[in-house]
Amino acid sequence: MYSYKQYWLLLLWACIMAGCRPANDSSHKTIFSVNLDQGLSSLDPAFARNQNAVWMDNQIYNGLVQINDSLHVIPCVAKTWELSADGTIYTFHLRNDVRFQDDALFAGGKGRIATAADFAYSFGRLIDPKVASSGSWIFSDKVTGKEAFVALNDTTFQIRLKQPFPPLLSVLTAQYCSLVPREVVEHYGKDFRSHPVGTGPFKFKYWKEGEVMVLLKNEHYWEKDKQGGPLPHLDAIRSTFISDKQTAFMEFIKKKLDFFNGIDGSYRDDILTKSGRVTKKYKGRFKVHIAPYLNTEYLGILVDTNIAIVKNSPLKQLKIRQAVNYAINKPNMIKFLRNSTGTPGYAGFIPQGMPGFDTAAVHGYRYNPEKAKQLLVEAGFPGGKNLPEVVLSTTTSYRDLIEFIQGELQKVGIRTRVELVQGASLRDLIAKNGVNFFRASWIADYPDAENYLSVFYGKNKIPFGPNYTGFHNRQFDALFEQAYRISDNQQRFKLYQQMDNLMMQQSPVVILYYDKLVNLYQNNLSGYSINPLNLLILKNVKKE
Repeated sequence: MYSYKQYWLLLLWACIMAGCRPANDSSHKTIFSVNLDQGLSSLDPAFARNQNAVWMDNQIYNGLVQINDSLHVIPCVAKTWELSADGTIYTFHLRNDVRFQDDALFAGGKGRIATAADFAYSFGRLIDPKVASSGSWIFSDKVTGKEAFVALNDTTFQIRLKQPFPPLLSVLTAQYCSLVPREVVEHYGKDFRSHPVGTGPFKFKYWKEGEVMVLLKNEHYWEKDKQGGPLPHLDAIRSTFISDKQTAFMEFIKKKLDFFNGIDGSYRDDILTKSGRVTKKYKGRFKVHIAPYLNTEYLGILVDTNIAIVKNSPLKQLKIRQAVNYAINKPNMIKFLRNSTGTPGYAGFIPQGMPGFDTAAVHGYRYNPEKAKQLLVEAGFPGGKNLPEVVLSTTTSYRDLIEFIQGELQKVGIRTRVELVQGASLRDLIAKNGVNFFRASWIADYPDAENYLSVFYGKNKIPFGPNYTGFHNRQFDALFEQAYRISDNQQRFKLYQQMDNLMMQQSPVVILYYDKLVNLYQNNLSGYSINPLNLLILKNVKKE
């Protein structure tokens, strides 16, 4: 015979797998259904390199600190902290009531208390070459090695930097900096990706890759809501992996999904007018939130001529890269293809909404087709004559956008062939410097412009970091390193702006637009977060 609790767990589990809710659910068990259209390759936070991984890791794990909806750093496992006078030693004082989720590898199968030694292990693991974490760049140039992470006792943890780094607290909110247990990670090795254990509000239950994943409420979670009640409120999270956005949207309309992130061209006009307002058809049927989003949409151009595929690419020439920048009518692109959910990328790589963003201080490119044509003449290709065709790689979700760009480039004489690549494959190619010209986006890992500029820092070239264009400029690197020593925000922002200008002059990227998030929620939800990071925070969500 099952106990009452066991009965409901079994019923809940059957319901989750069927994608439903019990019809006679007198216990009010609630399941939050979300779709991860970009797939998921790992639940190991050391590889939280895309939005889907960040979303799911945020449910399973905690860090020292966390970010609120106003982008302020607030306590998490660390209650308080202080910084040494020289700005190089951060001392964190930890809670003593945070437990890892239950797992058979712990004594008696019960999750043990998390300690400072767990943070020392977790952070040291990020910079371990054997792990090859995609997040190693967060610490690799800031510390001398694993000895920089010190557990003074169970509840006191230190990070010892080589030099001051003012954005560190913001960096520590990234999911890469999540707390993991040594014994579980070392037992599973690379398979920790599908056997995750953290201290977060939800615990891992099931994952059939490419089809469905289930997280259940962590009944021993330590955080409380504003009234002092236990978190989370939801009983489970069910994730599907429908790659076609329109199909997923239809699931949302049928109320089989509770949340829907982003809308693409195939049905955007059905939901939003060209001015970005909800159409009469859907007004009131669900909640629509349109808000600033720390995401820069761009075209990346590989510029490192030491890489073989760059040597024969016409895009290795600066004037041709600049011509591409001038050739695109960004306002038309946003109005007609994005229904006004975006801001033209007239400045640099740092997006609108990020502290330090300033269109008056950073000068990018505005639509000027005549200037684009003149640059082609100066490059030796008048009207595009004898200019080799360039290949622009993208995914099916952005086909309409890239075909618009293809047409704009054609008008000035730049012939482009669009190559459609599956999302995970394209990300892999970009991360290996395997494509010359590609559509990409940079979503903030943490709310400091340093995160964006690190994409062009010379020491972050592949395979050591996210410098996917192979950009290298000594003056840029010197300013980047100088910013480490500036604690005053306004002075640091001026350096950031100088770097952004330098990068834009060399044009390893074409800034398309600064994004706005468009999130849809079913009307029976409350307690969800709206933040410029588009970080999915579900611990406070209630479902009626």
